[in-house]
Amino acid sequence: GTEGSTLMSYFSKNQIQALKPKITFSTLRDLQCPVLQSNELQGKPEESCSTEELFEWLGAVWNQVSLDNKSSSFLSTYCCPQPNTIVEKAFLCTITGFIIPEKIIELLEQLCCYFGEPKLAYWLTLTVHGFADSPVSWRESEHGFHKGGENLYNFVIFRNLDYWLQMAVGTNDDCPP
Repeated sequence: GTEGSTLMSYFSKNQIQALKPKITFSTLRDLQCPVLQSNELQGKPEESCSTEELFEWLGAVWNQVSLDNKSSSFLSTYCCPQPNTIVEKAFLCTITGFIIPEKIIELLEQLCCYFGEPKLAYWLTLTVHGFADSPVSWRESEHGFHKGGENLYNFVIFRNLDYWLQMAVGTNDDCPP
């Protein structure tokens, strides 16, 4: 009614506009990926990698760190954890902006449908980063900001629909219940 039109006129008068999330896609070729087993959170030597190794590897992939461990590299000598496999083609989709929780749940459900048809992938991942300067981190808890303002969670979904949930919070935040 009238309140809506008043609010809209306020936004337009003050040149405030809604921003749509920015979506980028990239294809990663011949990517070294850790071997994961859904029932092995700690990993097994020469069989599968642990959740911590995966989380570190994901950070390197998101930040486009070279995984080849060349001694001539001044940026990184990081390499993919063992055991690993070469994936011919991996897709990375990044959505930047404010996304409501219902849309994240919808995206997670759509990703689970990916395994409905026979696919070559054994697992996929969905990571959600909060804003470093967000006033709230988890539920109604105030977000403590010391240095980095870490505030993220990551789902690793396996072909059998088992999943891992990893969470990271800053030093001044409590882990969510």
